[in-house]
Amino acid sequence: MAGSVFGQIFKMATWGESHGKGIGVVVDGCPAGLALDEAKIQAYLDRRKPGQTKYSTPRKEDDAVEILSGVFEGFTTGTPISMAVYNKSQRPKDYSAIACCYRPGHADYTFDMKYGFRDYRGGGRSSGRETIGRVAAGAVAAEVLKEFGIEVCAYTKSIGGITIDDSYAGDCLYGSVQDLRANMMKSPLYMPDPVASQKAEELLLHKMQEKDSAGGIIECIVSGMPAGVGEPVFEKLDANIAKAVMSVGAVKGVEIGTGNMAAQSYGSCNNDSFYSADNTAILKRTNNAGGILGGISDGSNIVVRAAVKPTPSIAKMQHTVDKNGTDTDIEIKGRHDPVIVPRAVVVVEAMTATVVLDMLMMSMLSRMDLMKKFFTL
Repeated sequence: MAGSVFGQIFKMATWGESHGKGIGVVVDGCPAGLALDEAKIQAYLDRRKPGQTKYSTPRKEDDAVEILSGVFEGFTTGTPISMAVYNKSQRPKDYSAIACCYRPGHADYTFDMKYGFRDYRGGGRSSGRETIGRVAAGAVAAEVLKEFGIEVCAYTKSIGGITIDDSYAGDCLYGSVQDLRANMMKSPLYMPDPVASQKAEELLLHKMQEKDSAGGIIECIVSGMPAGVGEPVFEKLDANIAKAVMSVGAVKGVEIGTGNMAAQSYGSCNNDSFYSADNTAILKRTNNAGGILGGISDGSNIVVRAAVKPTPSIAKMQHTVDKNGTDTDIEIKGRHDPVIVPRAVVVVEAMTATVVLDMLMMSMLSRMDLMKKFFTL
């Protein structure tokens, strides 16, 4: 199976299945000397693990991470960092009824068409549980970025059409994300607006009673980003962020800055005017570009949005076919989230952090003066 490795310099290779022995990742390209331990990785994994709220799958997993290599006496060694999380609550029998059927909204059919075989235990590699490896790698990337004063923060912007008041998102142009993170951590849905969170919680309870699910929007902000990171053609910063976020299974659309709304705007409105701040820095009065111009960071906060589909595994009767093409109806059993968005928040954050760090490293090689400064003793 190809396609499980991501990155150019800072790379991750994820492995494992939803109901196999475990899930993990190998991170290559992390510099030596970074203070790192399992507690820092665990803090990120705890934000996506199941069974924490009534709006999450009841599957109980502690998702405890174990660092197998690449860290010695609390610091990275510069060698590959291997991390594993062992599954402890596998119930593959929950999926025996759909072993020969294709679940609507899932990758069952496409896996069969590609490989002639599929792991029906929760979806195998296409399960949302695969994202454990991504989050662990993203946690490492985030720790490196903090050393440069760069913070990455994702949160739930909307669920089922219920959207937060933008004032709760803070200053998405140049402001800190600290208050934003503090506010969103108070909500079981990671919505920084308490009123919107309450409304969304009520909606989800209603959908659960109807044996249905809901989708939503995740917004991610990168603050402290310097200008000049990214490439102008095929390795654009926004293109690589979009690829990373779109690689998350439930994501069906990605926007940067004003995104699709730019198509309804005009140049005089959509362009971000520059100005000089005390002749020491060049800033923008607005941030419609979302912090990226021509594929290169412009020094403003990077603003990314991901559209997440409703959970496809629902208990309602659905029509499908089996492997022989025979019409049938199914009711999906097992333990499933009524909404994917809250647990996917940290996944979007992790993937964004991974790309930002990778492209920050790539940009170190873009100018002779920077290379000379680094290699001149």
